[in-house]
Amino acid sequence: MPDTRTNAPLCLRAMGSFHVSGRRVLLEGRPPYVRTMSEGGEPVSINPNGSYLIEQMYVQYFLPQHSNGKGPLVFWHGGGMTGATWETTPDGREGWANYFVRQGWDVYVCDAVERGRSGFAPHPDIWPEGPVVQTVDDIHTRFRIGDRPGSYHTDPARRSAYPDTRFPLESFDTFCLQMVPRWTHTNTAMIEAFHILLKRIGRSTIICHSQAGPLAMMLAAQAGDLIRALVAIEPAGIASLAPDAYNTPTLVVMGGNMADDKRWQRLSQKISSFAQQHPSVQILHLEELGIHGNSHVLMMDTNSDDIACRVNDWLSHASGV
Repeated sequence: MPDTRTNAPLCLRAMGSFHVSGRRVLLEGRPPYVRTMSEGGEPVSINPNGSYLIEQMYVQYFLPQHSNGKGPLVFWHGGGMTGATWETTPDGREGWANYFVRQGWDVYVCDAVERGRSGFAPHPDIWPEGPVVQTVDDIHTRFRIGDRPGSYHTDPARRSAYPDTRFPLESFDTFCLQMVPRWTHTNTAMIEAFHILLKRIGRSTIICHSQAGPLAMMLAAQAGDLIRALVAIEPAGIASLAPDAYNTPTLVVMGGNMADDKRWQRLSQKISSFAQQHPSVQILHLEELGIHGNSHVLMMDTNSDDIACRVNDWLSHASGV
């Protein structure tokens, strides 16, 4: 097994990036305008009419020097987030992208359609609705870091968190710096972009988080021949799929402190029902293993390497991986 010590050199045979998917749209009938685009520059006349390329997806890949031969591993982030989810943790530790590269996986980290380096379309000219932008107050509570609504305060000493939280509290504001606007009408474009990616790189394993959970399951139901296995980290919803429409080996990982969170209680019930209907789905409840305090972003928690190890072990035994 490759050395997973973070002080060991990370040796790659290749790394790079590309964009996939996208479509062309034409905008007409909009008035031109003038803007000074650069500090100290000259005004530029801008004509907003013409062709735009939108709904493309950015992909960055890291291929280890010694591959484990298990094919590509694709990371799909959650809502309001980007591929940074899987990179260096907010408190400076190596993230899951590094971990799985060290395990010999060919890793592909994506910024889904309308996130980060994938770009987005003009609003409201092409995309009719505006983006959703989340406050740090909302993130602190909804990601089960804070122990109650209103738990965030600009003064870290006045914040309230779960006593057993595994999230590195001193780095919460740093985490929030990576949050970005998101849209709610682009699910189909997201699924299509990942479908095109898999057709390009070949049959793959997907690790997804939150919003991406039900979308990745929908993709697996549509194109199961392209997905070896799927790991869903706290999916924020469950796709409505007939029992015979889904047979992808799937591991759902659930963290802690859900007992007092009604939203996550309801989601947990939906996930349990989904697993009962689909024999290929297994749920890993960390609390049932005596692992408490994990937040919604458990790939950033202080025990993230331990959870990554458990995921990697499951993948090593999953059908076809």
